[in-house]
Amino acid sequence: MEFIKKIAIGGDHAGFEYKAELIKFLTAEGYEVNDFGPYSDASCDYADFAHPVASAVENKEYTFGILLCGSANGVAITANKHQGIRAGLAWNVEVSSLIRQHNDANILCIPVRFVSLEEAIAITKVFFSTEFEGGRHKTRIDKIPC
Repeated sequence: MEFIKKIAIGGDHAGFEYKAELIKFLTAEGYEVNDFGPYSDASCDYADFAHPVASAVENKEYTFGILLCGSANGVAITANKHQGIRAGLAWNVEVSSLIRQHNDANILCIPVRFVSLEEAIAITKVFFSTEFEGGRHKTRIDKIPC
């Protein structure tokens, strides 16, 4: 049986449309995806959705997480409050690759007001197809926890 990556996804009202499209894309690619909300584009607080996604990844219920909001800064800051979470903000495929290669990011944060849907899908593809390099980067990320 092939290992299927489980993805936790969430965000805020700004990320609602992209979240729905990324869920369709990921499901079609064979990923198991759980939508942590929001479930409409009504104004909401990103922390209400970023914390549950980060907790699910932190507790190893999900392999990776995706968080989407306008700038992605709020969701990244919130997720990074959790031990063992390395949420990285990616606005292009190069950054997406680097946050996996060098930082072993386990939550991808996408700034939907600054990327097209096509770019968001490409960023997601690269994030999930890039492996952590380890080595000197492992030494560095081992120094992150307080």
